[in-house]
Amino acid sequence: MINGYRNKWIVGSGQCVALNHKCYTLHTNNYTLLCVSLIFIFHFSFFNSLYGQEVRYQSDSSCGCDILYVDGFETLRDGDLYGFRRYDGKVIVPPTYKYVSTFRDGYCQVWMDDTLAGLIDTSGREILPPHYDFVAPPSENRILFAKNNLYGYADLHGNIVVPPRYPQAGPFQEHRAPVAVVVDSAFLLCSFIDTLGSLLFEPIYENVMPFSGGVAPVRRYDRWGLIDTLGNEILTTRFEQLSTPDHGTFFAGDENGMALYKVIKTSSHQDIKSQNLEVPKSRSLEVSPVTPPHYLPYTTVADGRIGVTRVTTGKQGFLDLDGREVIPCTYDEIGRFVQGRTMVRIDDRYGIIDTLGGIVLPIEYQNLVNSGEKYLYHDGLALVEKDSLLGFVDLDGNPVTERLFSRAYAFSDGLAAVCLDGRWGYIDTLGQPFLPFIFDLAAPFKYQRTEVWFNNQRYTIDTQGRCVKNCNGIISFR
Repeated sequence: MINGYRNKWIVGSGQCVALNHKCYTLHTNNYTLLCVSLIFIFHFSFFNSLYGQEVRYQSDSSCGCDILYVDGFETLRDGDLYGFRRYDGKVIVPPTYKYVSTFRDGYCQVWMDDTLAGLIDTSGREILPPHYDFVAPPSENRILFAKNNLYGYADLHGNIVVPPRYPQAGPFQEHRAPVAVVVDSAFLLCSFIDTLGSLLFEPIYENVMPFSGGVAPVRRYDRWGLIDTLGNEILTTRFEQLSTPDHGTFFAGDENGMALYKVIKTSSHQDIKSQNLEVPKSRSLEVSPVTPPHYLPYTTVADGRIGVTRVTTGKQGFLDLDGREVIPCTYDEIGRFVQGRTMVRIDDRYGIIDTLGGIVLPIEYQNLVNSGEKYLYHDGLALVEKDSLLGFVDLDGNPVTERLFSRAYAFSDGLAAVCLDGRWGYIDTLGQPFLPFIFDLAAPFKYQRTEVWFNNQRYTIDTQGRCVKNCNGIISFR
């Protein structure tokens, strides 16, 4: 939900994350954003930064450790400097930089020192040399950068397309980028530019959000509205709160209640007579409320359902994209749909329902044992609890294990760590034992690796049970 953006957004500074024998350092400078929301809000948790990227390990006998490759590249370290080596062993960048990020879509941010940033590609070529205050990953073939506290844009060859002239700016989305412009030598107001740097609309807004589905939230006089790609206010700036458009819908209202709106395409003269250059630009989108202002949004759209809280009762349920309350607001807690299923709670009892509100798992289960994510599907199975014992159910709510466990974690990489009679082991998605119940402690797999404790010694194993680190002569636990 968009509200409270009068506060400053601050980007965190560099962090170093240890992983096996490597130390991956991620860094950025501090910047204060007053006008453009959600532009530089980066989460520098290492594993979260790998979302959607290919991650694999290779055992290295020379160091007795695993080497982590992200999108086919390993981070090299020599003292306090970092570089990259390809999966085939070729060094593309010798340790040169003080800080590096990870490759994403063929590009990687690098820093020569605490202040100078640049961008390299997978050949090691410096697209932008590390001479800049800030460099962002490319977005729609444009690279956002800052020099002397002003922002500009370069193309993928490193050519400066828009010189640094904006005190604040954000990445391109739907061929438009939000920027802040100095007005009357004193005020910052926001608008959007195209990929060549032309200002598209008069800068009149205190705050703007990126375009999504042809519309963008804007704020004026502390009230939110919506514009289309031509700059038309298709929803006037009159709302205290406005949610980010999602699948052509959004909520608008205040803390006392919000209505669901739908973005509707309409025909326009420009659409009908696109060859007539004399036809003036006119709007082709409209918005219309599809519910009364009785709700507060709770989840984003998933499987065509939007989780909401009914203001008058505090109970939760789901709307469809047309605003129909397809699952009545009768629950004390709901989750977000995954694979057509979600968790629901009434009082202290949990269950699982489908997108039509049908009961998949009766609402009679518990959440007392502190053990993993329950009632959420991973690898097609959900961890559930009853009478302080844990098991797994499939998408139809059928149990997949004959025995129940005192402790368990949700499935990952096709295996789940479970505890039986005081010993830990791993089961597969058929509920069959895969690694024996011999461990003192066990943890979920991540990127085909996990740590286990056996006879008070810690080992790193892969998903086949082979020891890959701290092995002490053990080859496999399977």
